[in-house]
Amino acid sequence: MSIGNSPEDDRPSIGRALQQARIAAGLTVEEVSSSTRVRIPIVHAIEEDDFSRCGGDVYARGHIRNIARAVGIDPEPLVERYDGDHGGRPAPTPAAPLFEAERIRSEPRRPNWTAAMVAAIVAVIGFVGFTLFNGGDDKPSNTAQVAEGSKPDKTAAKPTTTTKPADPPPVPSESAIAAAPRDKVTVKLGASQGKSWISVKDHNGRLLFDGLLLEGESKTFQDKERIDLVLGNAGAIELFVNGKKLQDRFEPGQVERLTYTKGDPEAG
Repeated sequence: MSIGNSPEDDRPSIGRALQQARIAAGLTVEEVSSSTRVRIPIVHAIEEDDFSRCGGDVYARGHIRNIARAVGIDPEPLVERYDGDHGGRPAPTPAAPLFEAERIRSEPRRPNWTAAMVAAIVAVIGFVGFTLFNGGDDKPSNTAQVAEGSKPDKTAAKPTTTTKPADPPPVPSESAIAAAPRDKVTVKLGASQGKSWISVKDHNGRLLFDGLLLEGESKTFQDKERIDLVLGNAGAIELFVNGKKLQDRFEPGQVERLTYTKGDPEAG
């Protein structure tokens, strides 16, 4: 007695499903490559279920999602099948304690300009009051001989003295991210438009983070030379590099590989 295959065994493979959807949509491999920025040889390899040219599981998942969206099918079942065939998705690695500590210690370094201005005003008022009080005690005879018209002169001097604290305080030279030292590269990632799978490495290639950044979450990383990033859904990420917010320039679902060094941020 023979037993037939289960419905799951009859499903086309990931590559076959993408190829059938592309053909049904009337698209060529070149058109899919142009819209997803996945190179043509990699698109061919994925349609043949060869993921070795993707450069790793994170890239493979991103390519599957981008191609699936381009040909008009839901990418999540295909990504789940990929995870099942390749041992599942790895558990997120927490950021190195060094970088979290830098971010936590950053808040006290912000100068409190409001408190400084209030203290300056109080000091000036106290100085003016002390000067007027002592001047009246030291020269009582002069007070009696001053004509009535001279009294407004003393009160007129007060606005001139008290207006000094009104000058705006100097603008702090610190960058938008506090504790972003000039001798290091500091990168802050915030998932403002949805979740995104991200991978972060330092200049030695050491993995600092590899996992899912949920919407509303943020991570900050530092290194003395270089930070390498892989963004699985770059359009969802708000990016700050060395205290400077980068303008949004990525599309939802777009996979980006970026490198940043010290100074004015430049994408690698």
